[in-house]
Amino acid sequence: MKHSIQKKVAFTFIFTMVIVLVAMGVYEFFFIDDYYAYHKKKILKESWSMVNSSSGGKQGDDGSFDVSEVFERFCSANGLTYSVTDSSLTNIVTNAEDGRMMAGRLFGNVLGMEDDNTEVLEDSGEYHLIKIQDRFSRLTYLELWGMLNNGDYYIVYSPIEEIDDAARISLSFYIYIGIVSVVIGTIVIWFLSRKIVEPVRQLTEQSKRMAELDFDAHYNGKSEDEIGELGRNFNTMSDKLKKAVGELKSANAKLEKDIAEKTQTDEMRKEFLANVSHELKTPIALIQGYAEGLKDNVNDDPESRDFYCDVIIDESAKMNNMVRQLLTLNQLENGNDMLEMDRFNLTELIDGVIAKLKVMSENAGVSILFDDSKGFFVWGDEFMIEEVVTNYLTNAIHHCEGEKAIEVTCREDNGIVTTTVFNSGKPIPADAIDHIWEKFYKVDRARTRAYGGNGIGLSIVKAIMDRHQQKCSVRNYDNGVAFSFTLESKSGL
Repeated sequence: MKHSIQKKVAFTFIFTMVIVLVAMGVYEFFFIDDYYAYHKKKILKESWSMVNSSSGGKQGDDGSFDVSEVFERFCSANGLTYSVTDSSLTNIVTNAEDGRMMAGRLFGNVLGMEDDNTEVLEDSGEYHLIKIQDRFSRLTYLELWGMLNNGDYYIVYSPIEEIDDAARISLSFYIYIGIVSVVIGTIVIWFLSRKIVEPVRQLTEQSKRMAELDFDAHYNGKSEDEIGELGRNFNTMSDKLKKAVGELKSANAKLEKDIAEKTQTDEMRKEFLANVSHELKTPIALIQGYAEGLKDNVNDDPESRDFYCDVIIDESAKMNNMVRQLLTLNQLENGNDMLEMDRFNLTELIDGVIAKLKVMSENAGVSILFDDSKGFFVWGDEFMIEEVVTNYLTNAIHHCEGEKAIEVTCREDNGIVTTTVFNSGKPIPADAIDHIWEKFYKVDRARTRAYGGNGIGLSIVKAIMDRHQQKCSVRNYDNGVAFSFTLESKSGL
């Protein structure tokens, strides 16, 4: 990531560490000598305080000065070379290899013989702290000399070169340590920053998925700090948004369904009005025309008047039948017509309908075959089921062709009786077979009009079977069409 928080955090820590180390290195480079010199001055003065007190030594019985072990250890630990002597250079106590020569240097300082090689750093009245260069070795020393309280003289020094060497060694060591520290620190900081930033990266990914309406993403961190609390709040927000979006989608789906149903209802209403108007237009026009003809005495002979009256009666009967069917269908679809469920003999009902339609079938030259040797008892509203059988057989008679044969069969399977009415003739076109249950739908309008059909019968069948929670279906064969419906033969309670 170009603007990764991990990189920003890591580089900030690394840059700060490098700046601090560099600043410390610069400070040491420029001020380490002064610091070491200051430290050595302090040590020299501390040795003066020790040797001038009881902790530094004491005067012996022979008049010589004996230094203490504490003072010896102090000088050894701090790299100091000292010498204590009386004014006659008789009694000399020193840790130098040539104590007498060092004592001579002391009196050279007292007599001012080294003033040209000396830089006075401090003069307390008791001691002199100087910076001196040995005229023979050309070495520079920090040196302290003075008269003790007991009258003896004390001189102590530390080579400046030792201080410089120590400073150079310290600086080079510091540089190496600094480089190693930067490398190790960079690695440690990189992994630590990654560990610190990882929860933030998880939250970033979770927020991205939430922006895409994916609310299954959850923060899995277990830390108890502010980031952990933020992650848990993210999870809570994600769950609530998921629930809210789900409710919104459900409400939206319901709204879309309601709109679709309303639109469909409006379309069905418009289509219904158009179909009713169309179906009523022809019989009304015929009735009006023939009634006006009778009134105007277009034909005076009784035979013509009878014909006119028969047409008016026939068209009125068709209108009456259509209105009756529409009322029946409306009651079925709205659930206003209560079912009177009872167990009855389906075989006898079919025999009765066939007998009722005998004249129609004979006039059409159609033979109806039905094996009534076995009685099938079913549950349903007997009056409505008679309507279904009547519609099936009437349609079969009107559309029967070829062999002019209709076959009615009943078959029971697992408590369900399936009744099928097959008529020989032309199969229903494939594009029409899904629409035959719709109100006013006619496969062949001219033919339907010829026998007085209005396209409502099969809609009534569908509504009746839906009320019974059973099925009605149609199937094409090469030599005809078969309509079926099902009923329960057992109580089902």
